[in-house]
Amino acid sequence: MANVIEPAGTGRAKCRACGRVIGKGELRFGEVLPNPFGEGETTYWLHLYCAAYKRPEQLLPLLEARAAEPAEPMVADAQHLIGIAKSGIEHHRLPRIAGAERSPTARARCRHCGEPIDKGLWRLALHMFEDGRFQPSGFIHAVCARAYFGTAELDERIRHFSSGLSEEELGEITGELGKTPPISAS
Repeated sequence: MANVIEPAGTGRAKCRACGRVIGKGELRFGEVLPNPFGEGETTYWLHLYCAAYKRPEQLLPLLEARAAEPAEPMVADAQHLIGIAKSGIEHHRLPRIAGAERSPTARARCRHCGEPIDKGLWRLALHMFEDGRFQPSGFIHAVCARAYFGTAELDERIRHFSSGLSEEELGEITGELGKTPPISAS
């Protein structure tokens, strides 16, 4: 079986990337991988936007094929999703973004500069995809984000995976992203 874009048959599946339910009839991306718990294969479901952000190499061929095939139903925002996926492929660390938060302690170290992330500072959580799961893999200072990811186009991804933050908080994060890190990156 191959990866697929299809409408959700029920509203029971949860997106592997964001954890929210994929609504009945909503287009979703299904990635087919070996079953880690037994023989055969299993399908991991993601919202289309979550797939574009987190699994761009797997989604992009399907989006491009659908855009080229007039018989296939059109995916809403297909060109935007293609752009997101291409950016994630070009900047290979972008799919690691798992959201933003204020650091609750000063125990975590930035994966970019190696310095502690002080309590109360904005940080970006990172996830890596392994064995069909997004595994936590550390944090970076918000001010280190542009250097770590190699691009300044981070706002949309951060907003998508930080749905619990207010507009004011998102504005603060955007401000931090625009700053130059005060320490030299190692």
